[in-house]
Amino acid sequence: MTPTRGRRLGIDVGAVRVGVAMCDPDGILATPVETVPRDAEGGADVRRIAALVAEHDVVGVVLGLPRNLRGEDGPAAVAAREFAAALEAGLATAGCAVPVELTDERMTTVVATRQLAGRGVRGRRQRAVIDQQAAVAILQGWLDTTRGT
Repeated sequence: MTPTRGRRLGIDVGAVRVGVAMCDPDGILATPVETVPRDAEGGADVRRIAALVAEHDVVGVVLGLPRNLRGEDGPAAVAAREFAAALEAGLATAGCAVPVELTDERMTTVVATRQLAGRGVRGRRQRAVIDQQAAVAILQGWLDTTRGT
């Protein structure tokens, strides 16, 4: 089945920040968008992502599921599933309900860190964009996999 044409958001959820990436309407290339401060209590993070969905006419959200190396859910995967449920509810409330799909994201932050370090981005500058780069890796991996099927 060919995915619907349109922009998608890639999401890397962390305890402190949420990295956001977006692809072009043809689903070829993922690019960084922004880093949203995590707000588990107040929901400002979910509202910001809903605003991005509406602003860019997004047709779907791909959220990284950080399973452990054995492929099992640990605390981070449980938190990602909870965030996905909150995001689905927030999107519906905002009137821009789109599918939220979980995808395996093992090692994306490690890969993103190495890529940034290879380009000379380190320390505080790296922390500012690492979540966006991880979101790019999540979305690009999903795009490449779905395009290949």
